[in-house]
Amino acid sequence: MTDDRAIVRQGLARLLTDPDPKAAAEAILDPDAVWDMMAPLGTIVGRDAIVQRVILPLRAALPHVQRRDEIVIGGENRRDTGGRWVACVTHYVGTHTASLWGVAPSGHLAFLRSGEFHRLGCDGRITQSRIIMDLPDLMRQAGRQAFSVSLGTEMLFPGPATHDGVCPNPDGGSASLDLVERMLGALHVYDPVTRASAAQTGEGGTWADDMMWYGPGGIGSNHRWDGFVADHRDAFLTAFPDRKGGNHYCRIGDGNYAAVSGWPSMTMTHRGPYLGVEATGRALTLRVMDFYRCADGRIAENWVLLDYVDLFKQMGHDILS
Repeated sequence: MTDDRAIVRQGLARLLTDPDPKAAAEAILDPDAVWDMMAPLGTIVGRDAIVQRVILPLRAALPHVQRRDEIVIGGENRRDTGGRWVACVTHYVGTHTASLWGVAPSGHLAFLRSGEFHRLGCDGRITQSRIIMDLPDLMRQAGRQAFSVSLGTEMLFPGPATHDGVCPNPDGGSASLDLVERMLGALHVYDPVTRASAAQTGEGGTWADDMMWYGPGGIGSNHRWDGFVADHRDAFLTAFPDRKGGNHYCRIGDGNYAAVSGWPSMTMTHRGPYLGVEATGRALTLRVMDFYRCADGRIAENWVLLDYVDLFKQMGHDILS
């Protein structure tokens, strides 16, 4: 049986390494493919434009660039938008020798993390993608801080502790997504004093006691629920107390993994200081990608990509400049 996850993985890798990127693109991208990218790129329409505006700049800024996939999963979309999707957590790896979308080069090895959702057409080629590359973290690797503070531990995104995130055994994918959806359903209701939410931890909870949470540049990563609250949740709820999540265009489950994404996912008002920017009172939206590994009926690991270049632009703060 053909594994479209493996085909997509190979096709995306070939875009970076084939001497003829146009031929590589013809093999994996529909001619009318649309890629919605993180800021500052925005929406790119058509296979040729994707090559010119995404693939060639990556190859120029990170010579001999390669993909290092940590998670590659696929499944039928549970949301009304439907479709067969492949979702990835990957790093674009190479020596950063030229400017990339406003990030000046370091001249050293860089790991540009990326979250990706790719929708497949009837012929197996990609027709639609949504991609968040963590440009603030690329800045950090070059010694240039995008934010005046950092909340958690800034680090390379590790792969799953079980080392089985690339094209996993698909059995149990529906149960994994059920677990994640149960967590999401309870997460938006919380005690404003303790920041606690029902069904998150403890008896009947959805998160493992030793959960690992890997966040984007500026937030960083943390360990256990207490670390998640201290390094991310407290600051986020203080800054955006009326935030509402969901609004996902894609939710898939695959084996012990699940992935969800909204474009945007969150709506909120900027009512408190956040990562060095004082409250603006502005209505904001946030693009979100979450990837989960489940074990023994709990969420063990969570990888999170957020389009913070776009979010802070809405606040009136240009990170890249």
